Amino acid sequence: MRSLWERRKLIYFRESDAVWAKLIAMISPDAPTNLKVVVNGEEQYSVWPADAPNPPGWCDADLNGTRQDCLAHIAEAWTDMRPLSLRRHMDEAKAVPRTFARGPADDLFDRLSSEKLAVKLLRRRTLQEDLEAGYVHLQFFHTAGGTELGIHLDAPSCDLSHADLEAEVGTIWICGGLVLNSAPARCEAEIDLATLAGVAILVRLPA
Repeated sequence: MRSLWERRKLIYFRESDAVWAKLIAMISPDAPTNLKVVVNGEEQYSVWPADAPNPPGWCDADLNGTRQDCLAHIAEAWTDMRPLSLRRHMDEAKAVPRTFARGPADDLFDRLSSEKLAVKLLRRRTLQEDLEAGYVHLQFFHTAGGTELGIHLDAPSCDLSHADLEAEVGTIWICGGLVLNSAPARCEAEIDLATLAGVAILVRLPA
C-alpha cells in the first residue's frame, strides 16, 4: 500500500539497527572514555570509540575527547534535529509561490495536491494515544496560514517500526483517508517524532 510514494525511503538515511544500537551505547555513562564525534550524511551526530573504524556512512567530525567533551560539542553543533534531506524537502515545499486566489472556483485539493508537502503532526493527547485512536491531525503549510486536516488512519498501511512511541523518537509512516472538498482522498506522510515535522502527499480517490 506504499506504492503511491516509492521514494519515501530517500527522505531519511538510516543505518542498520545494530549500528544505531552501538551509537546509542556510546552515549551512556559506561561508554569508553576515549571517544570521538562522528557525523553522517544527514548531519546527524553521535560518538564513537576513537580507536575504532567508523561505522558505514559516518565520518569524523574532528573532535576527540571524553564523553562529556563529545556530548558538549554535539549539543552545540546539532541544533536542528531534522535530517538534512527532510530540511531540504521542507525548504523546497515552502519555496513554492503561493499565488492562489480564493473564489468560487478555488479548490483546496488542487492547492494541496503537489508532489510533496511540508506538514506538522498536531497532537491532541499523547502521540501513542492519538495513533491508537486511529485519527490524527496534520497541518499543511502550503496554504496561507496553514490548513489542518484530520486523517482516519489505515493501520495495516502504517509503519511504526522505526520509532519509539513512548520516548517519541524516530520516524513513523502514516497512511489514511479523508474527505476534502466533498471528495475522498488518501494521505501518506513520514513524520520525525523529535520535531513532529515531516512531508506528505495527497491523492484524490475515485468518487
